[in-house]
Amino acid sequence: MGDRSEGHEGRRTIVVIGGVAGGAGAAAKARRTDEHAEIVVFERGPHVSFANCGLPMYVGGEIARRDDLLLQTPESFWRRFRIRVHVRHEVVRIDRAGRRVEVRDLTSGATFWQGYTALVLAPGAGAIVPPWPGLPAPNVFTVKTVPDSDAIRAWIAERSPRRAVVVGAGFIGLETAEALQRRGLHVTIVEALPQVAPTFDADVAVLIERHLREQGVDVITGDAITRLEGGTAVEAVALASGKLIPTDLVVVSVGVRPELKLARDAGLAIGAAGGIAVDDRQRTSDPSIFAAGDATEVTHLVTGAKVRLPMAGPANKQGRVAGCNAAGGDMRFPGVYGTAIVEVLGLVAARTGLSAREAAAAGLAFDVSYTHSLDHAGYYPGAEMMHLKLVVERGTARLLGAQVVGERGVDKRIDVLATALAAGMKVTDLENLDLAYAPQFSSAKDPVVMAGFVAANVARGEIATVTCAELRGRVADGADLQLVDVRTPAEFATGHLPGARSVPIDELRDRLGELDPARPTVVYCKVGFRGYLAARLLQQSGFGAVENLSGGLLVCQE
Repeated sequence: MGDRSEGHEGRRTIVVIGGVAGGAGAAAKARRTDEHAEIVVFERGPHVSFANCGLPMYVGGEIARRDDLLLQTPESFWRRFRIRVHVRHEVVRIDRAGRRVEVRDLTSGATFWQGYTALVLAPGAGAIVPPWPGLPAPNVFTVKTVPDSDAIRAWIAERSPRRAVVVGAGFIGLETAEALQRRGLHVTIVEALPQVAPTFDADVAVLIERHLREQGVDVITGDAITRLEGGTAVEAVALASGKLIPTDLVVVSVGVRPELKLARDAGLAIGAAGGIAVDDRQRTSDPSIFAAGDATEVTHLVTGAKVRLPMAGPANKQGRVAGCNAAGGDMRFPGVYGTAIVEVLGLVAARTGLSAREAAAAGLAFDVSYTHSLDHAGYYPGAEMMHLKLVVERGTARLLGAQVVGERGVDKRIDVLATALAAGMKVTDLENLDLAYAPQFSSAKDPVVMAGFVAANVARGEIATVTCAELRGRVADGADLQLVDVRTPAEFATGHLPGARSVPIDELRDRLGELDPARPTVVYCKVGFRGYLAARLLQQSGFGAVENLSGGLLVCQE
């Protein structure tokens, strides 16, 4: 066994375990912080820095060249940064007392020791593959590394499969489903939870599921795989419900598990959320060891709770801070808001902060509001509907979170809302944002501003709202409600809530006598605006308890 534990006289030696976003970023920032340090990176895979968020697009062919995914190579790291990168080298042990790591060369099998002044852990997270009967199989894949994606592309090229099952409907699962459909396969998504896109609220996720079905993707939710059937390769997946789904390949995307063995074996603290515990300088429980990326915990800046959020953006920022501080600098990473975005078959969904489900789990009192706005001025060609949901702290009007779904302009709206979260804005502040307007880009009342109008009306007590779930619960409990549908008669005829009376908004003033002002009243329309007008009219006409169905029937459809 060799020994490289002796560094150069007077120089700091920084060892980074793992590449990709956290590790590669840490190494580069360490060099920018200390030009004279010896910096060594050990990566057990074949690539030190690759765009793992682009892997589904590479599978689907939108990214045509494999090399476009490779952001840095050992050679480029050396040329630009004088950083020594060793791929296919696995760190198997950390000797904290001796400040050294044991490394195995996966090509030769030889092992050696490498000393460090400071150590950065960026081991990442591995794809979870449940232990289903029928594994291993040559046509069951994950989408976590470049070789994973190479294997899927090779199977498609060699076998010309017609059907695929994607297990898991998170971001990577949805993007992989799109990639496979673009390659001409008929895709079935199987999600054990009751909805696709589990980090979104169910009433938002239903918009994504509806779009998937419209685009020809089969979606099965609330059902789990129990076994894989076939001979040398999987030919069908069996579900707990008894369904059997024929398939020519399976892609598993049910989540990732942090790589914690090195940290645990070294006695480093593991946090309650199941990641390596770090402070805001990315320092672990050992002051000479830092950690970054998918294996670490982060602070959620809305709740203050520790969470695991395996995403490239936070990993890059954590790596930058870890590398700086390992090299003697002083930077801090405060935490995350959980901002994320996904595109699937032309529909874009994004979120930031807390969902309503997460706000409830955190014990917060909150209201939600929905708006449905065109992404740009309706008189300019090509305008499409955009759906916004805000989660607002009751009593303070503080924005807690937002979700946006649409075809265009979703990215800039979620970024505005994420910035509003970071600034601690209230929804009453959103009303007055001065956002760019020209008819091809937005409306004079931007969708974010419109969402602020609606949420602020609720926060100020100008209007009371009820969500679809709340309304259904009251009806199921036998509440005495007066339901008033203020859409046109033609709209009413296409379908309405059971027991509702049709009183179009333009006739409401003349037909007030048909309604009982003493009964609790819920008004609704398609998207909420006419319902809002009706509620305000009734409130000022002697009706005591009036609520508007938030978001209208558009968010109250199965």
